[in-house]
Amino acid sequence: MNEWWEDFVQFRKFITPRVMPVVFWIGVGIAVITGIISVVEGVLLGSARLVFLGLVSLFLGPLFVRILCELVLTFFRHKE
Repeated sequence: MNEWWEDFVQFRKFITPRVMPVVFWIGVGIAVITGIISVVEGVLLGSARLVFLGLVSLFLGPLFVRILCELVLTFFRHKE
């Protein structure tokens, strides 16, 4: 436990690379739920534009979340 605390305090081990998969899946869930809600609202309201935006969010949202997570992780990669 003492060694772990020293690594934590002296920034030898990073937390972000371990947290990013959780952040990724939360972001994917939000993008998918938002897309589904938009599609359903578009169908109920008769708005083709809302249906289209929902489909874009449904398919491109997870890709965008992945790109953002990879961008954050590039700051934590180091050459050995």
